[in-house]
Amino acid sequence: MTNDRSEHGAGRVGQVKEVTSLTNPIIKDIRALAQKKHRDETRSFMAEGLKLVIDALDLGWKIKTLIYAKAAKGKPHVEQVAAKTFAKGGLVLEVSEKVLTTITRRDNPQMVVGIFEQRYQALKDLKPQLGETYVALDRVRDPGNLGTIIRTADAAGASGIILVGETTDPFSLETVRATMGSVFAMPVARASVDDFIRWQKSAGVKVVATHLAGAVDYRTIDYKSKPVVILMGNEQAGLPEELAREAGALARIPQAGRADSLNLAIATGIMLFEARRHLLTLDARA
Repeated sequence: MTNDRSEHGAGRVGQVKEVTSLTNPIIKDIRALAQKKHRDETRSFMAEGLKLVIDALDLGWKIKTLIYAKAAKGKPHVEQVAAKTFAKGGLVLEVSEKVLTTITRRDNPQMVVGIFEQRYQALKDLKPQLGETYVALDRVRDPGNLGTIIRTADAAGASGIILVGETTDPFSLETVRATMGSVFAMPVARASVDDFIRWQKSAGVKVVATHLAGAVDYRTIDYKSKPVVILMGNEQAGLPEELAREAGALARIPQAGRADSLNLAIATGIMLFEARRHLLTLDARA
């Protein structure tokens, strides 16, 4: 069932569509965003949670559809977000809990979901400055790892993520969840291996790559004299030779236990915070 009705509140006038049927064409289209093909075709993705939606709108992301549960109706922040969605030409849906559960694939879904337009940064537009740090990821496969790295890069004050080669989708539901909203704050660029190598040579950056053959302790590297790109390899295969030989430094994180490797997101976090240690203070956000 779909019921159009006028909503008047919080200084807005717009048409809220009330949807209770899983067979509604709009809901079918939103559910299809679980598939990468549909996300790519529509250049759309889903983000869950009122705070994430508010943050995305504040950062200028284009919202296509706002979905909220009946239980959230009339709440001031939800009304304000709905008003912003209308103002930007978006659609607002009020849905049943069953519909929301199906959309999010969660038994206890967030009360608010936003459908946003994807946004990628062009690699050629990245002009690293002194004091800036970027993360380049070669063929990252795990959406949880990618989401956690985006969140960690945001926390460390990095300037962007560069996805090299065939990688997992930064706009998949799993990745976006793992970013905890940082997907909206962290620019993401895509590049082939050749494009990345050409860019790094012309961008005036120092590429620091982690490598099993690395002979340099990551804590002894100079991260201050140039903009830095932390280059991390694939979870299983590590960094290919064509990328490793172009790096300015091949670093290694010393280990003492029986584990022969670190999780990619953990290793990236260690490298990031070391690279930015000279720039971070307890009042860095002030």
